[in-house]
Amino acid sequence: MTPDTNVVTGSRALALTSAGSLIALIILCAAWELWLAPVRPGGSWLALKTLLLAWPLPGVLRRNRYTMQWASMFILLFFTEGIVRATSDVGLSRSLAWGEVALSVVFFSATIFYLRPFKRAAKARASQST
Repeated sequence: MTPDTNVVTGSRALALTSAGSLIALIILCAAWELWLAPVRPGGSWLALKTLLLAWPLPGVLRRNRYTMQWASMFILLFFTEGIVRATSDVGLSRSLAWGEVALSVVFFSATIFYLRPFKRAAKARASQST
């Protein structure tokens, strides 16, 4: 394998990790708010947060860099919600909140590391043109 092949393989794995963690987070949040531990018995309107998570999914699946950039910042809202609920909820809801935190961190990290070579290349092009 050449060094370029390793970069492509690593990038593919990071992109798949980003997409997989986002899909897992969508499933977790939907199950949490509808069946597993909803705020109100029978489900809650908080399940609509899964629609927010589904919004960047097509771009993440296509590895659209712009979408992945804003989604990496957007996911921090879910990280924050997870931390708040992990420290304030009890029982199963607390465990699900920690799962939300973990999946948010995985998505954020994988996405940032996926985008890193593109940012470096852009900086190099910018410095060459000046």
